[in-house]
Amino acid sequence: MSMSVTTLVRRFVLGAAALGLSVSALAQQKLLPEQSEIAFVARQMGVPLDGKFRKFDAQISFDVAKPQTSKIAFTVDVGSATLGSRETDAELPKAPWFNVPKFPQASFQSSSVKALGGGKFEVAGQLTIKGTAREVLVPVTLTQSGAVTTATGTLPLKRLAFKIGENEWADTSMVADDVQVKFKLALQGVGKL
Repeated sequence: MSMSVTTLVRRFVLGAAALGLSVSALAQQKLLPEQSEIAFVARQMGVPLDGKFRKFDAQISFDVAKPQTSKIAFTVDVGSATLGSRETDAELPKAPWFNVPKFPQASFQSSSVKALGGGKFEVAGQLTIKGTAREVLVPVTLTQSGAVTTATGTLPLKRLAFKIGENEWADTSMVADDVQVKFKLALQGVGKL
């Protein structure tokens, strides 16, 4: 039984419209900055220092049905880093630390997203800080409340791998090499998990 040209065209148009809606839904995903946070914990002489970045942005294209096709990118304005002390905050933008005049942003670009089940995912990608790029694997947990999807996780980093704290600050007895980056990203427009 052959299809009429009209039926074939109608199916094509409906299929294209459905694809357009799917792509449109992904394009409408956005970060809710007022409900999001990127923080870090470092240790100076054994004492934990809690800091955060006040300015960041994310571009998300997350497909719940096919997470492997998802793309995640974010940028962090490293000049917005704060440890809550005026003296310390004045040092962070300088060359030994973030060198903000030369490297104003850190960035992450995903290369793959793998579902682990139960709202847990592994996001592989390239993290670039202070001009140094490294491949990282980021564990992410997604939860939903109403229309908001929250992505949380902790990424352990070695600060010296990214040249953060150079010269006399490279001494890890003063400032530990290990840094924990903690994030909570509130997203709008992600489909039901």
